Amino acid sequence: MLRDLLTWIGTLPPLAQIPIVVGLFVVAIALVLFFVEVAPRKGRNYTILRLAVCVIVPGFFLIAIGSVFWAAIIASVLGAGLFLLDHRGREGRGYLLQLFGFLAPAFILVLIGLIYPTIQTIIYSFMSSRGRFVGFDNFAWIFSQPENLVVIRNTVLWVIVVPVVSTVAGLAYAYFIDKSRGEKFFKILVFMPMAISFVGASIIWRFVYGYRGEGSQYGIINGIIVALGGEPVNLLQQVPLNTFLLIVVLIWVQTGFAMVVLSAAIKNVPAEQLEAAAIDGTNAWQSFRNVVLPGIRSSLIVVLTTISIASLKVFDIVRTMGTAYPDTGVIANEMVTLLQKFETGRSSAFAVLLFILVLPIVVYNARQISKQKEIR
Repeated sequence: MLRDLLTWIGTLPPLAQIPIVVGLFVVAIALVLFFVEVAPRKGRNYTILRLAVCVIVPGFFLIAIGSVFWAAIIASVLGAGLFLLDHRGREGRGYLLQLFGFLAPAFILVLIGLIYPTIQTIIYSFMSSRGRFVGFDNFAWIFSQPENLVVIRNTVLWVIVVPVVSTVAGLAYAYFIDKSRGEKFFKILVFMPMAISFVGASIIWRFVYGYRGEGSQYGIINGIIVALGGEPVNLLQQVPLNTFLLIVVLIWVQTGFAMVVLSAAIKNVPAEQLEAAAIDGTNAWQSFRNVVLPGIRSSLIVVLTTISIASLKVFDIVRTMGTAYPDTGVIANEMVTLLQKFETGRSSAFAVLLFILVLPIVVYNARQISKQKEIR
């Protein structure tokens, strides 16, 4: 049903497709908001409406996307079960059963989508591509091959450079334009890259670094070089400059995230502290260092750790821009490349190495959040 609808929309002229797709999206959002608003209300009619939504919507949705009939039946039964649990909870009965029932779907999804693949990947990392147990041979291979050491070095560079530069740039931008004229406009300009996918950002920056051997250049940088009388340079072929040029793309994207979070944190610094610092005769730098920075410390940690994890997992930018250029690989990209070559053992070893690198950052972030809760 849904496939037929999408096929029919695809046969229409482009100008006719846009209002139909937007209209369907608006209708879907309106229905969700309507049921969210109506569902909590008391009364027999609202109870019947909640029951109908819990039973009919899951089954209809699965049938609409072309799923098998028994899957729709199971979804409807589960919806009815969750409705009964909610109904008993509203009457003040079956609290533990209700808690278990509503947590069970999330726990099952985490088990299937996270815990089981993690255990399976760890097991595969000790196996060869043919399923034979090889112990730590895959990890020994990672650290014994020069090209793999370059991959690890590049990943470390991403994790060091991107979070620091993005956070510093976002903090500086947030602090200096705070309460200035046109603040919203300037923040929108910096935040706009966050709305672009990594692949889209990579394509944009390919037009910045672009190189053509002879004639006019389509890359902005080489166009400027030629206009000034110089010779064009294939920037993405220059090692190790090409790695830093790819890093610039992620910095460009993540600076907007850092700016928004830190700007909100700066606005929450108590004005009384700033006024007291001014009365004590502190200059702007001393006020920033002694009042603002301590006040936004927790937000700084969140921004740094979040961008660090994003840098460790970076894949799209390197895959889109760097695969044709020397010494630009990172762990995530190498992991996927090996998997495509059916080297499941070595690919899993890279995945485990990535997990080990991410784990300390996650633990540190969790401990800092726990400390903040204790302070409050």
